[in-house]
Amino acid sequence: MAQILNATTHDIGGLTVNRLLPHMKKRMVGPFIFFDHMGPTHFPAGQGIEVQPHPHIGLSTLTYLFEGHILHRDSLGNKLEIAPGDVNWMTAGSGIVHSERESFEVRGVDHAINGLQTWIALPEQYSDIDPSFEHIGRHDLPQITHNGVMTRVIAGEAYGLESPITTYSAMFYVDVIAPIQRTITVPNPDQEIALYVVFGEVTISGASYSPGQLVLLEQQDAHITTTKDTRLILLGGDKWENVPYIHWNFVSFSKARIEQAKQDWREGNFPSIPDDDREFVPLPTGKPKAQPLR
Repeated sequence: MAQILNATTHDIGGLTVNRLLPHMKKRMVGPFIFFDHMGPTHFPAGQGIEVQPHPHIGLSTLTYLFEGHILHRDSLGNKLEIAPGDVNWMTAGSGIVHSERESFEVRGVDHAINGLQTWIALPEQYSDIDPSFEHIGRHDLPQITHNGVMTRVIAGEAYGLESPITTYSAMFYVDVIAPIQRTITVPNPDQEIALYVVFGEVTISGASYSPGQLVLLEQQDAHITTTKDTRLILLGGDKWENVPYIHWNFVSFSKARIEQAKQDWREGNFPSIPDDDREFVPLPTGKPKAQPLR
């Protein structure tokens, strides 16, 4: 039977997020080690998202919005606004710094934010590659519509479609919008698969699932039926036998590498963000040592 992971709530830069991964019951789904649903949150004019510069190593971050805009800056010099449906893919590798804020135009009026942020672990052989950045507009992502079901491949490969995003391990990340009483066949059944209901309701093997739940599917859970008009995310990939350590924003197969990253951030040895280098998120104190993901 499919297993449900319920979210924990966190505050990040003035934004409430529901965190599904990592979870006590399941640390990774394929290469996905982190899954946050941001919002939906409404801000009055003058308030909004304020995530100060912070570092990453050993992973790729993926931002995908349903509503709202986020201004991305990073230490490679990239500065652009993420719009709904776009894919913002930042590969940290050996180390990168980025911030997530808002433009004047967004902050100056009442506005909302609703979307997903995920981290995808880099395989050990790629964990210290040079950092890079890709931004793919929504119209450049592969999409099909059949029997009223809209399917978009955000990253990886599924249903015979491949996203243009550069990935480093076998994976898929798919957005689906379907009317009531449609049956969706899961992609890549030999891989680990999870489903997240954004809105609506689905049944799988006779059980019902609602918004806010991350559902880990079993191999026999091959079909998903919508019992309301529904939007859902399908994600997964090959199961990782050798899993990395994680501490704060750092992912590595080496505890020593994580300790070095912590020291580098304390001592200001990470690169800075052009035009956004006057403040930063300090390294958390009193946290446990890096733990392996199980």
